[in-house]
Amino acid sequence: MDTLRIKGNWHQLKGKIKQKYPNLTDEDLMFVEGKEDDLLGRIQRKTGKSRDEVVSFINSING
Repeated sequence: MDTLRIKGNWHQLKGKIKQKYPNLTDEDLMFVEGKEDDLLGRIQRKTGKSRDEVVSFINSING
């Protein structure tokens, strides 16, 4: 299982995520350090993707 790696500006990452999944809201993408599982769960519910797919996508756009 991949580990979510958030580096740099979350607002820029959030914009890229919303481009791929436009049905996600700012509330869905609210990031709180230490609550990564909550973020991933919200994204999974709205996109229908697995946890690994979501983590891989975020890590890939995060460099």
